Amino acid sequence: MDEKFEEILEAIWAAGENNNFSVEAINKRCAVDFSDEDLIELVKEGMIVKDDDKVFFSSKGKEVAQSIMRRHRLAEVLVTSILKVKSSEMEKIACQVEHCLQPEVEESICILLGHPEVCPDGKPIPKGRCCDRGVKVVNNTVVSLNTLAPGEKGKITYIKPGSHSNLHQLISFGLNPGVVVTVHRKSPAFCIKFENTELAIDEEIVKNIFVWRLVG
Repeated sequence: MDEKFEEILEAIWAAGENNNFSVEAINKRCAVDFSDEDLIELVKEGMIVKDDDKVFFSSKGKEVAQSIMRRHRLAEVLVTSILKVKSSEMEKIACQVEHCLQPEVEESICILLGHPEVCPDGKPIPKGRCCDRGVKVVNNTVVSLNTLAPGEKGKITYIKPGSHSNLHQLISFGLNPGVVVTVHRKSPAFCIKFENTELAIDEEIVKNIFVWRLVG
């Protein structure tokens, strides 16, 4: 979803926490300017229902907004309690993180933080599946692609540039952060599959590709 629409949904959620569903209240809490056309677009997407000057979530919109608010408030806890970022910078960083945090990373952060129930401002953090299950151990970590076994999958988090030419070559193949790869085989050559592509990669280059191991 476009970041602008995510910001609008976030503002609707924040206004709703004060039982105020008016467009004016949403406007005051929104980090971006929006128009009636933007709200109409969200209605078409099935995210909201508009009733005169009031805006309400559909079940789909509520689920999406809840996920956005969870990412935002978990990021606030992370940057203040672990990264020790100044509170004045907290909101800015959290706004950036909420749009790019991957679900599996979000879950690991929540577990690492001990399933916090409120953010630094005292506002509630929506629960995730890991909270309901009471997960206490982070099973997923970022590892080098060469540690995955044949059949295992990983989502690329970053590529360490062993050399600029190698990095550019991988990007030209479509191996960018966010792409899910499956290790097809490791011998006689390291071979991966992704997006209908099968590719053999030099072992030295494989070591510089770091992935989030996907389970299940």
